[in-house]
Amino acid sequence: MAVSHSVVGKSIIRGEGPEKVSGKAMFTADVARPGMIWGKVLRSPFPSAKILSIDTSLAENAPGVYAVVTAKNMPDSRVGRLLRDMPVLARDSVRFVGEKVAAVAAETLEAAEEALLLIDVDYEVTPPVVDPFNAMEPTAPTIHPELTSYEGLPQPPSDVNNVLAHNIWAKGDLDQGFAESDLVFEHTFNLQLAHQGYIEPHACMVEVDSDDRIQVWVNNKDPFVLRGQLAAVWELPESRIKLNPTNIGGDFGGKGSFMDVPVCYYLALKSGRPVKMVMDYIQELMAGNPRHPATITMKTGVKKDGRLWARQATIVLNSGAYGAFKPTVYLRGADHSGGAYRIPHVKLESFMVYTNNVPAGHMRAPAKPQVVFAVESHMDMIAREMGLDPYQFRMMNVLQEGDQAPTGGVWQEIRAEETLRQAAGKAGWDKPKTEPQQGRGMAISDMAPGTGMSTATVSMDERGKTTLLTPLWDTGTGAHTMLRQLVAEELTIPVEDVGLVIQDTDAVPFSSGSGGSRVTHTTGNAVMGAVRELRAKLTAVVAEGFDCPEERIRLVGGRFVLAGDESDGGSGDLAVSIADVAAQAVSNAQGPVTGDMTYTSVPSEHTSFCVQVAEVKVDPETGQVTVKRIVTAHDVGTVINPMLHQGQIDGGIIQGLGYALMEEMTSEDGQISSLSLGDYKIPTIADIPQLDTVLLESPAGPLPYQGKGIGEISNIPVAAAIANAVEDAVGVRITSLPITAEKVLAGLKGEDRK
Repeated sequence: MAVSHSVVGKSIIRGEGPEKVSGKAMFTADVARPGMIWGKVLRSPFPSAKILSIDTSLAENAPGVYAVVTAKNMPDSRVGRLLRDMPVLARDSVRFVGEKVAAVAAETLEAAEEALLLIDVDYEVTPPVVDPFNAMEPTAPTIHPELTSYEGLPQPPSDVNNVLAHNIWAKGDLDQGFAESDLVFEHTFNLQLAHQGYIEPHACMVEVDSDDRIQVWVNNKDPFVLRGQLAAVWELPESRIKLNPTNIGGDFGGKGSFMDVPVCYYLALKSGRPVKMVMDYIQELMAGNPRHPATITMKTGVKKDGRLWARQATIVLNSGAYGAFKPTVYLRGADHSGGAYRIPHVKLESFMVYTNNVPAGHMRAPAKPQVVFAVESHMDMIAREMGLDPYQFRMMNVLQEGDQAPTGGVWQEIRAEETLRQAAGKAGWDKPKTEPQQGRGMAISDMAPGTGMSTATVSMDERGKTTLLTPLWDTGTGAHTMLRQLVAEELTIPVEDVGLVIQDTDAVPFSSGSGGSRVTHTTGNAVMGAVRELRAKLTAVVAEGFDCPEERIRLVGGRFVLAGDESDGGSGDLAVSIADVAAQAVSNAQGPVTGDMTYTSVPSEHTSFCVQVAEVKVDPETGQVTVKRIVTAHDVGTVINPMLHQGQIDGGIIQGLGYALMEEMTSEDGQISSLSLGDYKIPTIADIPQLDTVLLESPAGPLPYQGKGIGEISNIPVAAAIANAVEDAVGVRITSLPITAEKVLAGLKGEDRK
């Protein structure tokens, strides 16, 4: 029987929406401080070179310049989210095109840019290593000779040249599995370098105030984590650093890094002025923290009846020059290369490889879009070679309740088969195609909610005004509205009556921030604990004041009533408004009454599944692929805000479509050539196909009201579904992204289409 909610399950518009659409919302680039000046960095033009000398004398004497810094002006320390391998400014060598070499702070942005032109750097160019397979060769130059000294390096260190993380997940006996297989299939897939494509570029401001505290404004989704990174690289106590919240104009994984903040501090320190730094999109594409390119080889043993029996996967991820932007150094998405299937014998192996390319970081569902493209393309290729329907092949092998996942462990309440069935039904999988060169393709993935720690406080004053205090900085997802809905639901009041205060890093000791589909799992459960504590305090006041047991008291429509009186609106022995109770509680406590909760989420025994079916039309004359329709079926728990939930689904699909068809940061010898959004194509409204969504709701998740995460999963299977549809349409198998018209046309002509 479905549980009835008053606010949860309703499409509440985002509370911050009016400020954002009116231009009143404050973003980091909007922050201005008295005496503020501008910072800019000089970047390396070479992917690999020794720095012989840096002459800054002309820049230091240029008009309007307040500070010029190089590595010699700061401690010889390194920064990183977990692996601290990146210098604030290059000291003895540069490792990628765009690496920071020097920085200036000047009265105006134009003066800063002019000063950069006056800095003379003498380089000795050295041969770059841009291919990860070449980098792993024993004879290749070692990009980080001092690797084993880095803090945060996974242990034990890899013995493969230039590999900073080597991970293996295994179960069963792989040799036995392949020996027992009737057929063995092997395919290799290549995935491109891609940018997150948020509207707002990285920006920061740093000010050393009159109390010698370091005030930071930055569009970073993990401010408490960043504070720790800054304290480490600046060799200062965390208590001296305060990060102040601003709006964040999109993230998609890219706004968890330190970016320019470390060097901005040294400019502020030397100049004695607040310094602002804002990247443009040339810098974003040249030296941001994009999605990892990858080469993935899948080898699978299959029984004659179509049962998967053995799987070996090798994932080679191109880290670029540093690992500093990665929270876990390796990418956990690599462990999904077994797919959502029963496979008795498995070995999955990933290599994170240093190269002289732009350092890669995180993008929505790290490594999973790459891996699932390989897994689900591989599944279709096997099915077609065996003469099996790709849908039936998946149904035969997909995880069922009680099955062990490819890497071990058992999920609870697995709904993969039902999700496949619903997607196929909605897409009309068995219906004949109505046009030539029309095709359908499907793909499946799963995503468990992420984990972390968060805190929440819910406060009520003597007038009954309710305020949620949270250290979560919303990245543009509408999370704050969702959290206010939780408070309103528990207190049975309108969501408009719940205010919200975003806390800075002085307010609470720590919070994990946003990312990894963990916001509702972590912060949501913290809010639930806080508001329920507040509600319990108010209930205790009612029980004492009216001399009745707490278990008989109910909160209905913003009023406390006795059990049994709800039907008549609480007109019996007890009916008192929450505001009146709050007034008494505040009087008793001599201050606002509050509920507090610190919550640490743990890995869930539940995962959620997403199946997508793409319908495409291919022009045989040009190879152009047009996606006509995407059906997406989601295994979900209770949906807190359907409008925001659907926004995550639709946004993820379109991001996945861009990854599939057009997005690629092209480079040659370590030099990015697509340095504008004119060259780096992202989808526009004209590219959006018909989107159909099927939600399989059931209360079986670890989120509040037994929900499940939705933030990342819808962008994962898209590319594979489209690639499978292209082969279904015209018989051309594309094994490298993006799926361009040129590649499809070459395939139609029987030419090499790499």
